[in-house]
Amino acid sequence: MSGLAFDPHAKQPVLVAGTPLAEARAAVVLAHGRGASARDILALAQEIDVADVAWLAPDAANNAWYPARFMEPIAHNEPWLSSALMCFGRVVQSVLDAGIPTDRLVLGGFSQGACLALEYAARHATQYGGLFALAGGLIGPDNVSRDYPGAFRSTPVFIGVGDQDFHIPVARTKHSSDVFTRMGAVVDLRVYPGLQHAVVPDEIDAVRAMVEAARNV
Repeated sequence: MSGLAFDPHAKQPVLVAGTPLAEARAAVVLAHGRGASARDILALAQEIDVADVAWLAPDAANNAWYPARFMEPIAHNEPWLSSALMCFGRVVQSVLDAGIPTDRLVLGGFSQGACLALEYAARHATQYGGLFALAGGLIGPDNVSRDYPGAFRSTPVFIGVGDQDFHIPVARTKHSSDVFTRMGAVVDLRVYPGLQHAVVPDEIDAVRAMVEAARNV
């Protein structure tokens, strides 16, 4: 039981790609953006193309993890946000149950999914194989407390954003970077001049290197 009276993401399917989880050396759990799907974000698996890695992506109900913008008051996105975090967490747990430890597990996503992955990781800090956010930041308004428990113990974190991104303010990515650094992560924040809400090859290269490193632990 989730404990939520309304749990929209409770029974959403999880799509998989790459090496079967039972045979994989490492795993990546992905969250897609608003209006997209698990199938869309799993295109990253083909583009990154690292051997011996299982890729898992849940589908959000109605193609959105939460209804309002990510910097709105938390209450405006409940209970969808709590449901989304639990959904993402169930996929993470399935990886751990398959015997893959957290230091060979990478979390990530794009846009709304990047925000979800960052927020989940911040609330469940440990030594992950990596964490990446392609156009994302921690969820909630500026005055939200970021006193998360736990420590990342040198987990590599990649955050990429365009300085012309209408949806993701650079200031929020910098603030998120500071939070993760304070919690013991090694953060690589890259702000791309002239880029709007999109992903560039440099980001793909950075994620590929992160996944390869997690596989080789």
